[in-house]
Amino acid sequence: MSYIGTFRNRSGLIHPPGFFVIGFETFPLISIFFIFLAFVYIVTVLFNVLVISVIALNHCLHTPKFLAIVNLATIDLVLSTSTIPSMIKVFLVRDNFISFNLCLVQMFFYYAFLPLESLALALLAYDRMVAISICFPLRQTSINTLHSMSSIVGLTWTYTLGLSAFSTAIITRLSFCKSVRVFSYVCDYAPVFRLACNDYSLHWSLASNCSVINLLGPFTFIILSYISILVTVFRMKSVSSRIKALATCVEHLILVAVFYVPIFSIFLIGLYLRLIDPDQRVLSLSLASCIPPCINPIVYSLKTKEINVRALALVRRIKIGIAQSTRTVLQKVRQQESVS
Repeated sequence: MSYIGTFRNRSGLIHPPGFFVIGFETFPLISIFFIFLAFVYIVTVLFNVLVISVIALNHCLHTPKFLAIVNLATIDLVLSTSTIPSMIKVFLVRDNFISFNLCLVQMFFYYAFLPLESLALALLAYDRMVAISICFPLRQTSINTLHSMSSIVGLTWTYTLGLSAFSTAIITRLSFCKSVRVFSYVCDYAPVFRLACNDYSLHWSLASNCSVINLLGPFTFIILSYISILVTVFRMKSVSSRIKALATCVEHLILVAVFYVPIFSIFLIGLYLRLIDPDQRVLSLSLASCIPPCINPIVYSLKTKEINVRALALVRRIKIGIAQSTRTVLQKVRQQESVS
């Protein structure tokens, strides 16, 4: 299974028909984990679609804050869709072969939207920092406008999509004449380029530098924004005002912890202490990329009062619509039975 027929393209590079993803080989009862991930994916899709629908259908929610929330929900949907269905196919259905081109597609989406997740959390921190009750009480409407937030969101998407496209494109400049077994949970960038039999120093440099910039950069901004928030909060004379200001940040801090702590812990333990087992690393990284998109709408978006009220109203309308449709169908069935 390590070697399958390869083909040589016009430039003399050797590309295999595809790769075999082989993570989780030593874990017993791993199928239970992927049944759990299937449940996580359903919850992720339902709640993020609900958040996007509520904000899109309510014009009064078309503000910078809710644009940042829609941005996060959209990223969560694409990120989880680029990983979980593929993982279920590979490890639950036991179909672990992925074609070369499909591997590149998955690689592109995963390494575009994982940095976008990090940048989206930084955007929410920016929104908290300029909120009326915290740092810029008189300049919030002029600093954090819908146009400025749209521009920032557009720039983050352009940056990550362009960088991911370049990173994926240069994979095609590698020759794969050795093993085609990718030890990871998806068609992962570093495990793939390490299989190449020609020089991959550019890929290694790009992957390591971009990982630091795309994760540590936004995280540093989040830390600095909360330092600014804390300085402003502790200048407030009223204790109740301090509590109210800090309460608006709790949910966002939970999102930051859920996303960054597992990734940084795995990175530091694996890189410097080298105490983490490769199988455990794959399992931990898969959880770190799959769980946050499920938790984000529950902990943050649906906890927001404006979204909560409108989401409940939308769910009630859907229930009423389903009930009316069911009654209509039953009435038609009864009419047909009475005629016959």
